[in-house]
Amino acid sequence: MLTLTMKQTILNALAEDIQSGDITSLATIPPDRALTGRFVVKGEGILAGLEVAQEVFRQLDPQVRFEALAADGSPVSKGDVIARVVGNGPAILTAERTALNLLQRMSGIATLTQCYVAAVAGTHAIILDTRKTVPGLRAFDKLAVALGGGSNHRIGLYDMVLIKDNHIEAAGGITQAVEQVRAWPGSRGLKIEVEVTNLEQLREALALRVERIMLDNMSLDEVRAAVAITAGQTELEASGGVNLDSVRAIAETGVDFISVGALTHSVMALDISLEVSLA
Repeated sequence: MLTLTMKQTILNALAEDIQSGDITSLATIPPDRALTGRFVVKGEGILAGLEVAQEVFRQLDPQVRFEALAADGSPVSKGDVIARVVGNGPAILTAERTALNLLQRMSGIATLTQCYVAAVAGTHAIILDTRKTVPGLRAFDKLAVALGGGSNHRIGLYDMVLIKDNHIEAAGGITQAVEQVRAWPGSRGLKIEVEVTNLEQLREALALRVERIMLDNMSLDEVRAAVAITAGQTELEASGGVNLDSVRAIAETGVDFISVGALTHSVMALDISLEVSLA
């Protein structure tokens, strides 16, 4: 189910692209010409964003019929036809690029996320996303991560407390920062996470009984030591420089979460095209 914010983002994307009109489509296609379009996958991956693509066409022309032939979150292969659209030709071609941009990006995120999830299979580590998303597209990026089998970290600055190194420096220390957060009325009921870079800071954060501790750019030996010291007292999240070559070893240390900025900040879109013919 798409939120009102997501629908507004789609509306904004269409407005950005169309402005005063799709000159090419208006000039080359009779206004009453009907077309049929097939969304064809050109690679291997995990599908994400069909509902979003459908909404693009619905917002531009509610009379365009969109038929999903696959499910979001499902694996797809080269040559798969994942959806069809039938209706007004100019409307279909005007909506094409916006629909594909979102569908391809989301599928690329879901595909990479699934690779990370598969890499840690058999451990209890959960793959998390981050806030390293394209401004305005965070809801779509995070939905794609979930469709790829990952989990969402905080959505924004408002739904969880994450005390990072700059907060600690500005507040005068970890203890001071946590105490100030707990005294702040707006933080009540929110989970508190503290970023630490060494085992001394870890022990300080543990004594404060915060809900989660982020182990930032620690070596594998340091992460193993952190897991042993923590002994299940709180959740541990490994972060910093995680890639597909390193994520398995990190997961095997026993951490609860591994956050991966690359899921959304370095996206390789899944190649999908729209092929049209006369209806």
